[in-house]
Amino acid sequence: MTAETYEKIKTLLNSSDSEEIHQGLVLIREELPNITEESAQSLFEMVSALFYIDLLDHPEHAFVLDEAVSLVADFGEFVVPILLNNLDAGDMKAQLTIGHAFGRIGEAAIEPLLESYLCEESEECRIFLVYALGKIRSPKILEAFEKVLGAAKADTLELRDTAIRALGNFVEVISPEDLPEGDKKEMLEAIQVALSDSSAGVRSKAIRSYGKLARFKHLSGEEIKKFKDTCELLLGVDDKFTWDRAYIVRKEAQDALNCLEDCDE
Repeated sequence: MTAETYEKIKTLLNSSDSEEIHQGLVLIREELPNITEESAQSLFEMVSALFYIDLLDHPEHAFVLDEAVSLVADFGEFVVPILLNNLDAGDMKAQLTIGHAFGRIGEAAIEPLLESYLCEESEECRIFLVYALGKIRSPKILEAFEKVLGAAKADTLELRDTAIRALGNFVEVISPEDLPEGDKKEMLEAIQVALSDSSAGVRSKAIRSYGKLARFKHLSGEEIKKFKDTCELLLGVDDKFTWDRAYIVRKEAQDALNCLEDCDE
């Protein structure tokens, strides 16, 4: 990569214009196959700076941020420890974006994320590590199942919420044949506990993940019946009339039932 190209990329990425930033990202994608790791690291610093964009203030940059996240995987595995280190930056916008970036990296990120989870003392960072694991779309995410099951029982509300949601994402990509019966049983137990959580957010994630177990064929006929009974209880359409008072929980229960019926058609 020539010095002129490098400066052009730098100028484009420093622009406040979305189209110019996009042009800079396109140039980086074109240059990546032909540059050294040292040059790639310098470019990655520029790209990762875009993770701090506040889309509520600058919605026009949404497609640029998505392009930047997509580009991360093309840099190679050297970015994994950099991203892990950036999780400590304390900027929630960037932390959420980094989680999506790990999802794009995929399987190569699973082991480093799990190692960091085991060593991490900060509950905040653990939350985003679990969030990142939940974004990885690979059957190999089964390696993280046990740790995330543990997180679903945590005292910290945000960690419970994130973990129960991640488990639902996991069962979308793990086939029923590959999910050990013991893990499924523990997940069902965690869901039942979460459905009684004081947080409506946790309860809503629990019924959503329960629905994914049903939709992706992880449940037996008897377990499907219990799932439907649970949804009807939350909706107040059974003979007990003790619905969940939170609208978001009832909505998730109805969505889960509707999706299951559509899948059965």
